[in-house]
Amino acid sequence: MSPRLALEAVAYRYGPSPVFERLDLAVAAGERVGILGRSGVGKSTLLQILAGLVAPGAGRVLLDGAPVRGPVPGCTVMFQRPALLPWGSVLDNVLLPARLSGRLGRDRAGCTAQARRLLDDLGLAERVEAKPHQLSGGQQQRVALARALASEPRILLLDEPFSALDPEMRSSLRADVLRLAKARGLTLIVVTHDLADVAALAERAVVLEGSPARIADDFPLGPEAGETLRRRLGAASRAAA
Repeated sequence: MSPRLALEAVAYRYGPSPVFERLDLAVAAGERVGILGRSGVGKSTLLQILAGLVAPGAGRVLLDGAPVRGPVPGCTVMFQRPALLPWGSVLDNVLLPARLSGRLGRDRAGCTAQARRLLDDLGLAERVEAKPHQLSGGQQQRVALARALASEPRILLLDEPFSALDPEMRSSLRADVLRLAKARGLTLIVVTHDLADVAALAERAVVLEGSPARIADDFPLGPEAGETLRRRLGAASRAAA
């Protein structure tokens, strides 16, 4: 498979400190990749570079082989915090991408029907008029997921969106993300420090280590993804020691 999204020799500095130097990464269309690393290694910065929200100091971001400057077309990000509009209803929040793009003005009925289908698919059909403060943390993240999918992206990037949830809700939301990503054939990239996120969502694991960060390991995940991750990362820890 040819890469849908790629980084070539990417470098980035935070003040005087290099975060990356000549980092390469390629993700195929429809591939699901988990990027693991400790806090502060640069995972979120890497995700923002992949999305085109942060420009690299050197190197290139490629979409389907073509260099991209600025936000990557067809790519959306789901962040740690849902960042919902507090004054808007659940439906208003999911319609936000259509409003910003102008689609809502051209086809309000179609956009509203699409938003309602997404909310129904995520178990929120009865909460469309609720405000964010009336929702649980898990419900807020489901609204954020519906909003992300409402723009009909080809690429979905996840920046530890499960980290503030309890274990049961985390597992449920992971299942929703995986189900919807598969149904839409999305390219999915999740950055996290949680092995369970990668085991549940990804078919490939990429491990960031060091300062400046480098790709220390890159390997496929099969049906026993959790065991593969524990074995592979445990072996790496023992080797480093």
